[in-house]
Amino acid sequence: MDNARAGVEAATHDERTRAIFCLFTAWAMAAILTAKAGSTLQDPDSWWQVKVGLDFLANRTFPTVDPYSYTFAGQPWIAKEWLGQVVLALAYKTGGWNGVVTVIIASISLTVFLMGWFLSAWLKPILATILAFAAVFLIMSIFTARPHVLTFPIIVIWTEMLFRAAREERAPPWWLLVLVVLWANLHATFTLSFIIAGFAGLDLLARTGLSKPALLAKWIAFGLLCPLVSLIHPYGVQAILATLGVAYGNEAVPLIMEWNAFNQPENSIQELAMLLGLFGLLVAPLRIGWAKALFVVFTLHVYLAHVRFVYLFFLLVPLVIAVEVAQQYPSLSATAWLAQKRDGLEKFFARRFYAICGAAAVLTVSAVAVLGSIHQVAPSPKTSASGALAFAESHHLSGNVMNSYNFGGTLIFHGIKTYIDGRTDQLFLGGFTKADDDMGHTGGKPLLEAQLKKYAIGWALLSADDARIPFFDQLGWKRAYADDYAVVYLPGA
Repeated sequence: MDNARAGVEAATHDERTRAIFCLFTAWAMAAILTAKAGSTLQDPDSWWQVKVGLDFLANRTFPTVDPYSYTFAGQPWIAKEWLGQVVLALAYKTGGWNGVVTVIIASISLTVFLMGWFLSAWLKPILATILAFAAVFLIMSIFTARPHVLTFPIIVIWTEMLFRAAREERAPPWWLLVLVVLWANLHATFTLSFIIAGFAGLDLLARTGLSKPALLAKWIAFGLLCPLVSLIHPYGVQAILATLGVAYGNEAVPLIMEWNAFNQPENSIQELAMLLGLFGLLVAPLRIGWAKALFVVFTLHVYLAHVRFVYLFFLLVPLVIAVEVAQQYPSLSATAWLAQKRDGLEKFFARRFYAICGAAAVLTVSAVAVLGSIHQVAPSPKTSASGALAFAESHHLSGNVMNSYNFGGTLIFHGIKTYIDGRTDQLFLGGFTKADDDMGHTGGKPLLEAQLKKYAIGWALLSADDARIPFFDQLGWKRAYADDYAVVYLPGA
């Protein structure tokens, strides 16, 4: 009995030690993100994402037509990521932009913790947490105040639980279907859940063949239920159709930076990480089976095709292959770590686990409160056009505004109808977005002149580097306001 009790206590201490490792890593990531909190507010879409959530909280209605632009007013448009937008809006109502940033940092830090926890089930905690930190660090380029960040913990849990079930040759946990519903209402990437489930099912098939038909039937039923439960959404099947419309590409996709293919000069750190991984495979071959190999190839392909999906490769691949690494390289495994005697620091952490967690919670809440009172973050001036909008208000500028793409979000937030904005997944199609881009190229002056007349433009709000500026000068428009970030043009007399 004493030996059994000692074994349970040792196991408990080991679990607590793992948890402390993961907590420290998550706190380190939170500290880094807090130090550069403003970087999460660089995306112009953050403005309108928050505004959509605020409007829902005020009206309690789900929009079905575009209420924010004059060029596509009344055209079909759905707030398919309504729940993510509401979360951001609630954070904004609670703490302004500081509140929004806090929610984003919390989601990323939780992702680091979960990555470390799942990886440390197979790998030594120090190695697991280093990998978790590195993986999240490598996807920092997509850390923006938008709903997709809120889904990172979900996709990590989803992938780990399904591949674990396949590895243990059991049915997928049915409670995961709740995550599909949550994911579907948070962000449009929920269709990835279907694909990941399919790869996990292939991994099971690779392990069992057709020897367990009843188990395979449960996996097939689970796979069929995934898209079915995703319909528990205010817009039902429209959410899936809108997502697929972007997945198969529309005219706006090639013109949006985050949908671009991998570019080595702009992603040199990620390239280095991938090359180091390839080098490691070549000098120390790792066998992971054909199903997991296909999954790795899929995530790499999607990332190289669209840089916005960098997180699929760097977050999910380590989770999927960690067990093979541990089995084929025992010195790196959690088993090897468990066989070692706990050192003094590990014992200290394990014995004071609750005290450390409680102190950490108090310090975290205190830090958020103190930082919120002494430092207010704000969106980038490259997207806010605050000076230009103040000028427009003070001079009572009216009529339709032709705006640069990056100012669409702030116009929506401030209640001004846009010419174009970041909702190009559903709107500004039929040649409109391409025409907007063509206006800034050589020979774009006649097209600009035609658009000014067609939409009865009363004033223009352009970014300081907008390529159409010379054409406005040539057309006789007058520069009424200018700063380092924005220019306001008015029609000539």
